[in-house]
Amino acid sequence: MGSKRKRVGDGGMEENTMAILDTYCFSKSTQHIADDRLSFLEAVRSGFLVTENASVPTNKMYKAIFQILKVENSLDLIMTSYQLLLELDKHFPQAWSPFSFGTDATSSEKQDHGKVSGSFDVTDFHLLIEDLSKVPDEANTEILNLQPLRNMLLFQYLVNVIEGDFVPRNLAFTEHSDWNNLRESLLNMILVSRKITYKTLVKDCLSTMCELSQYSRDCSHDTRPDETGSTEITEKCRTALAIALPGVVKSTCAAVQKLLLMIIELDSSKKEADLEGWTTRADGTRTPATEIILDELSYDKNILFPFFQALDKPKLKLDMIVQYLKKYIPKTSIRTRRSNGSTDDSTFGGVLNSFSNGNNTKSIIKKISSEVAQLLLAHAFQAYILLPSQHSTESKEDTAENSRPNICKDMISAFTCLKKADKHTEIQPFGKEALFTAAIMLSRNS
Repeated sequence: MGSKRKRVGDGGMEENTMAILDTYCFSKSTQHIADDRLSFLEAVRSGFLVTENASVPTNKMYKAIFQILKVENSLDLIMTSYQLLLELDKHFPQAWSPFSFGTDATSSEKQDHGKVSGSFDVTDFHLLIEDLSKVPDEANTEILNLQPLRNMLLFQYLVNVIEGDFVPRNLAFTEHSDWNNLRESLLNMILVSRKITYKTLVKDCLSTMCELSQYSRDCSHDTRPDETGSTEITEKCRTALAIALPGVVKSTCAAVQKLLLMIIELDSSKKEADLEGWTTRADGTRTPATEIILDELSYDKNILFPFFQALDKPKLKLDMIVQYLKKYIPKTSIRTRRSNGSTDDSTFGGVLNSFSNGNNTKSIIKKISSEVAQLLLAHAFQAYILLPSQHSTESKEDTAENSRPNICKDMISAFTCLKKADKHTEIQPFGKEALFTAAIMLSRNS
């Protein structure tokens, strides 16, 4: 992860800047120390971002900034250190990594006389994801609490680092079949680490994404100033936190989704490497993230709506819904009105065709309920129409059965069959919206 740019030559810049932080900077919490930390951050900004042709900050300086973000309880310092790290990473790409993959010390063993290491290991990362699922409860306490905000910004920064490392490596794999380079990515090193359980990590990402998605849609806060300290200061902080938190929750939810998407992309690349014989026994095997997610969605239908509500990648959303529904479609051959063959239920058109059969529809809703079926079909249709026409389907779906007019017709037919299969069911608002859209699109093509 070392940068090819020249670091500070004799350490003079580092020595002068680091001198701003006194010996007790990371073990006490006073206004004086907070001022010193702000001065340090500003000195780094002035010395390395404002100055032209500046050298790359040293690892010691990066760790000090990261350390402030990890432990600080000041809103100003949390936001300033977070923004500075993002700007430095943008200005000096891949100059450092906050992750430590050593096996020498655990999180609890890193403390030395009150000082905490300015790095993150795999266990820390997993624990952080678990903590994010507690954000709704922590943010709604009566005491002013900056920990949820700090954890969310810390996670966003770490995902940003992982993305900056993973994307070019995965692109190199796609273009040059360079699996060795992709194997050494931060993301892969996290997933293969023996310090965590891979499946649990994916499940925790899923549950955290759903928790934050639900909370961001109803982000009402009652954070009151702590009774200790300056009322004026805490009141200003409370107001700033109340304003910032909804946006941070939403962006954190997007960051969790981004992490899951990168894991899915890595799964795809690893599968290709496996097929080509480029992997070794050391690479190990793991269940694809999509399979883990689909199993969790099948086990806990309460997270279906928040998950697909939060998932904003149309292609992935459509594919996952098709895979999900496919598990509940009867495995008998189904004659359709347009074909003498059997329906291909691995396509969206094939899934809709399955709902055109009354017996199939009854069988499906016995397993997942009419409401869930409506939800999935509506979200799948939404994803389908958001995709560009030329990319809305893969080659296997490039047939008349999957053309937009037929998809619209079959959407209406599917909901008609749902209504007939369960006369007591009501078409849900999101279902009505999908039907209205299908009818409009169909009328424009007639």
